[in-house]
Amino acid sequence: MLTLCGFAASNYYNKVKLALLEKDIPFQEKLVWVDRSPALLEKSPLGKVPFFEIGDKVLFESQVMLDYVEAAYLQKPLLPTDPFEAARIRELIQYMELHLELVVRELYPEAFFGGKISDETKTRVQKLLKRNIAAFGRIAAFSPYIAGEQFTMADCAATVHLPMIGMATKAIYGEDMMADYPVRDYLALMGERPTVK
Repeated sequence: MLTLCGFAASNYYNKVKLALLEKDIPFQEKLVWVDRSPALLEKSPLGKVPFFEIGDKVLFESQVMLDYVEAAYLQKPLLPTDPFEAARIRELIQYMELHLELVVRELYPEAFFGGKISDETKTRVQKLLKRNIAAFGRIAAFSPYIAGEQFTMADCAATVHLPMIGMATKAIYGEDMMADYPVRDYLALMGERPTVK
C-alpha cells in the first residue's frame, strides 16, 4: 500500500495528494510533522515532507513522487504520451516551483506566521517576482487548464502553488502580484473538481 506522509498545510503534500486522487490510486495518509527527528531524517534526509512509504521503500521530493505515480499507475494519465509535450508539462511545473513558489517562500514567515523579514528581502523578492510572473504569463495557457485543454500534472502543482503566491504578495505588498493573469478564474475552475474539494 502506498502511504503519503506529511501534513495537509503543505502545498507540496497537496500537490501529490491531488495527483493520487485524480488517478484514483488507493493510498493511506500518515501525519508526519517536520521535526528534524532521527526517524524523519531516516525517511527524508532534509527532514522535509511529503514523502512516500511504499512497503519498506521510501521516495521523497514531490516531483519524483509524481513521476513515480505516473509510471507505476497507468490509469488516468496526467502527462501527454508525446515526449515533447510531456517535457513541456514538467517544464511548467519546474518553472512554477523554482521561479515562483521558491521565490515567494521567502515572504511566508511574515505573510503567514507572524515573523518579520527585512525590507531588503521584500524588495529583492518583489523584483524577482515581477520578472518571473511576467515570464510565467507567457508560458501558462489558462485555456482552460494551466497547460492547455487537458488537466495534467501541471494543474496538480498550479492548484496548490498559485494561491500561495497571491496570498503572500497581497499580505506583504498590498497587492496580488498574479492579478493581471486569469488565476482567479482558473482556481475557481479547479475548485469545482471533486478531487480539489
